[in-house]
Amino acid sequence: MIEKEKIQGLVEEFISGTGLFLVSVKVSSSNRIIVLADKNEGITIDECAAIHRHIENGLDRVNEDFELQVSSPGLDMPFGVIEQYLKNEGKKVEVTDNEGSKYIGNLKNVTKGGFELETKSKLLSFNFEQIKSTRVILTIK
Repeated sequence: MIEKEKIQGLVEEFISGTGLFLVSVKVSSSNRIIVLADKNEGITIDECAAIHRHIENGLDRVNEDFELQVSSPGLDMPFGVIEQYLKNEGKKVEVTDNEGSKYIGNLKNVTKGGFELETKSKLLSFNFEQIKSTRVILTIK
């Protein structure tokens, strides 16, 4: 089985200094590899293809076959890394805390420790440890 750490290393090597950031890497027991990456302006198909090529060049299909998918995280996916919070600062989000309570508001003041959520009635502060999930709420203009 291909090790997750090897894929993470290949991706980090490629994206260093590019403005891209790694959201997640999953490797199944059947070597199905899923890499999610993004950047503040949104990742392009060409950038996904370049990451894909870099990973393929770093692996050996002769020794171990694999399936590889590189894409951006979907709009419906919860945030996985702090960079996603920073990217979406100022946007309307839904936050679910560890107790299952849901809050909707504008994402503000993201730091390494947490963030604030400006709701209609008040400003709430959260540490990342308190959060089960955060997702962008899509609005139609």
